Amino acid sequence: MNVEKINIEKIITPLSKKEAIEITGKLLVESGFVHEEYIEKMFEREEVVTTYIGNHLAIPHGTDGSQPLILESGISILQTPNGVDFGDGNTVYLLIGIAGKGNDHLDILSKLAISCSNVDTVLKASKLDNKNAVMDLLLGDHE
Repeated sequence: MNVEKINIEKIITPLSKKEAIEITGKLLVESGFVHEEYIEKMFEREEVVTTYIGNHLAIPHGTDGSQPLILESGISILQTPNGVDFGDGNTVYLLIGIAGKGNDHLDILSKLAISCSNVDTVLKASKLDNKNAVMDLLLGDHE
């Protein structure tokens, strides 16, 4: 994955869940991974089932029908060290937007699942200021 194309943004001010998902989607758009309409598919996914996966991490992504809106596989990262309320008592400190062509998203998700199974990793990633350090921590490499 081309780390130079991945957008990472840190936002300290309070955000709503909707704002956080929208920013995560806009980062995917700015990186050239998806068309802007993909953001609506991210909201649709969130209405069906939450993208909160535990350990203060959410992985917003599009619905099954959003593949035509994906230009290239990639991720975006939104760091929210002050947290975003995702409902049901869940606070998110890190959002990772995913766009995967074909089955690429499965490889990305498996790497993230391993690294983010430790809550300390998620909390550390939500505060780092260096893009390469975040990518190394979350994906273990950046080709």
